[in-house]
Amino acid sequence: MEKFKSLRIVFMGTPEFAVASLDALVKAGCTIAGVITAPDKPAGRGLQLQQSAVKKYAAKQGLNVFQPVKLKDPVFLEQLRSLKADLQIVVAFRMLPEIVWNMPPMGSVNLHGSLLPQYRGAAPINWAVINGETETGVTTFKLKQEIDTGDILLQERLPIRENDTAATIHDRMKEIGAALLVKTVKGLADGTLAETPQPVTPHLKLKQAPKIHTDTCRINWSRPVNTVYNLIRGLSPYPGAFTILNEKMLKIFRAEKEIGFPSVTEGDYETDGKTFLKFACEDGYIRLLEIQLEGKKKMEITEFLRGYRFNGNQ
Repeated sequence: MEKFKSLRIVFMGTPEFAVASLDALVKAGCTIAGVITAPDKPAGRGLQLQQSAVKKYAAKQGLNVFQPVKLKDPVFLEQLRSLKADLQIVVAFRMLPEIVWNMPPMGSVNLHGSLLPQYRGAAPINWAVINGETETGVTTFKLKQEIDTGDILLQERLPIRENDTAATIHDRMKEIGAALLVKTVKGLADGTLAETPQPVTPHLKLKQAPKIHTDTCRINWSRPVNTVYNLIRGLSPYPGAFTILNEKMLKIFRAEKEIGFPSVTEGDYETDGKTFLKFACEDGYIRLLEIQLEGKKKMEITEFLRGYRFNGNQ
């Protein structure tokens, strides 16, 4: 246990997902020699500089924070060397050059939101839900040159329920992943954790998790209900699946399925103007529950219908 606490760790991460892991390491008594996160960025109407979630947490803990613009910057590399890290932990950060991930004697460990080798890439949570998976998980692995291909250290499975969204999986996964990361560091410290190459064979069909683009988010109403429903779940709350209503983008964050032969053409909608709005798919309807019309706030469907006229005027 003392060896675990004496390891000098440099933590790299940016969003809220990474905060859970950093917090778990701090609470476990780890020695955090430094925290690397993204530079402050202008955001909001006033374009005020916003700190990353990791920076905010690290500052409250009194941790040493670095925000390099370029990871190969000689000044940053010298700062990183001066931290004398035994191990680097990477959670929801950017791709590292070899000179960075290979710097510590124990290498760099990444926490990834899938059961590798499945769903390598930038958006593993989204794609697992979009593809209708009933299970996902988290993996800790050693970084190497090719993205998400390093040797596996530990994995833990996580069920995906029928009504889960990317948001609910994200929130459960960040806690499970944080605990797995602490377990990983302890195993590396006491030498009980073996590295296992990722199982890749010609018969194993790998599913990828590339970055989400706008084309991915547009709903194709000619698809089956389950396919559309999973797309909505997998993109909620961000970036949001959308359709077009009277020439304006309509994002859909929550919906219900209605299986059955639709009485209108795929992509057309039915509404009573008060309580429901549903769009026809190949084999049923998607009934909207929470939406956001372009230029408006997010709202429940009943609130939206109270103030919307379907002739295009409001």
